[in-house]
Amino acid sequence: MTDFDAAQFRELCGRFATGVVIVTTLDSSGAAAGMTANSFTSVSLDPPLISLNIDRTAEFHRAIEAATTFTVNVLGADQEALSRRFAQAPGPERFSGIGYRRTETGRILLTGAIATIDCETFQRFPVGDHTVVIGRVVGGEAHDGRPLLYFRGGYHNLS
Repeated sequence: MTDFDAAQFRELCGRFATGVVIVTTLDSSGAAAGMTANSFTSVSLDPPLISLNIDRTAEFHRAIEAATTFTVNVLGADQEALSRRFAQAPGPERFSGIGYRRTETGRILLTGAIATIDCETFQRFPVGDHTVVIGRVVGGEAHDGRPLLYFRGGYHNLS
């Protein structure tokens, strides 16, 4: 079987508009870790499950592999710069000077997110060059606001 062209695959999938999230957790040393993702979706209502796809070469992969809990921060339309920061800046610099709070249980909630979804790690399995992480939703908060969207390689928002 011949592999499908990666550039064409990316172009095809880029036609699907997605929301943008930043996934946060604590690394093995207890430091804040996070990354921008658009490969987030709900999986099940009973039990309440979500999934993330994390590239195994991503700096964040080591943290999510060890994590027992994590938070999905759904970004608002005015948070493009934050999304770019978590996609491009080295790990230790991602949290420097930004608004966030840690809950009593250690979860990391980003200021301005239109939703935070608290998860316990339910399952992980390797697929292709990524790890699929399934989280069981155990809590969260919803706030008013318009979502940040990603479409055809760029950021957009609802008009």
